[in-house]
Amino acid sequence: MTDENENPASETGADRPHLAGDTPLIKPSRQSFFGGLWSSFLAGVVVVAPISITIALIYWFVTGPMAKLDAFVKRTLPVGDSVIERIVELLPGVGVFVAFVAVVLLGALAKNFFGRSFIRAGERLFESVPVVRSVFGFLKNVFTTALQQSERSFKEVALIEYPRAGAWVMAFVIGEAKGEIKIMLDDQGEELTALFVPTVPNPTSGFLLFIPRSDIRVLSMSVEDAAKTVLSLGLVVPEFAGPDEAVKKLEEMAAKAQREPLRKRLFGAHKH
Repeated sequence: MTDENENPASETGADRPHLAGDTPLIKPSRQSFFGGLWSSFLAGVVVVAPISITIALIYWFVTGPMAKLDAFVKRTLPVGDSVIERIVELLPGVGVFVAFVAVVLLGALAKNFFGRSFIRAGERLFESVPVVRSVFGFLKNVFTTALQQSERSFKEVALIEYPRAGAWVMAFVIGEAKGEIKIMLDDQGEELTALFVPTVPNPTSGFLLFIPRSDIRVLSMSVEDAAKTVLSLGLVVPEFAGPDEAVKKLEEMAAKAQREPLRKRLFGAHKH
């Protein structure tokens, strides 16, 4: 017969060995005061820095280039003693508005046959100067490429194997290859596509590639979301629901729609 008071320590559990389920194997370390302070500071920087830099850039642009443009246009306008001319001289931003209207009119003139003739004559004058023609040609190509709208220019984001098989990078689809490039690479397939592969985290530089459309895996994300992914080193990725998750959501919506009539019948019967 065993005495109940023989092992009192075992009854209380003082000498009992700890099991795996009694305490966690890895205890989370408590964050120190300075660690929490530094973490809060970094979180504040993430919030404040983009807003501050954006406001600073807008302020610099408004008080710098736009202010100089406004003053230059006002100086070129005829000066008089009429009320309208005094208002134009004193009211800020009128010079910028006049410059905007002038650019719009020049663009409308460039679409006309006679206007294009005058503009081409001016371009030939710039292109005849040795040093000026290099700068002018470079800037013209940059603005023509950046502002001219094409059918598929930078409207798709894709994944391609680069720089080797098995390594995938994000690329922006420019469009179908044209001209001499298409003719020289005609053996690569009919849908030869031009893509821009940006460098990370600086998307202003990168590589221009020409590969068959069949080797491209087009993504559903927008160009803006892809740019955020590139700038954040892949840390910011847009949410995406896969096929299984989409089917699950549809099933939940169907089940909810089936429960609604039953709930209405029950509540309706209860009211009566």
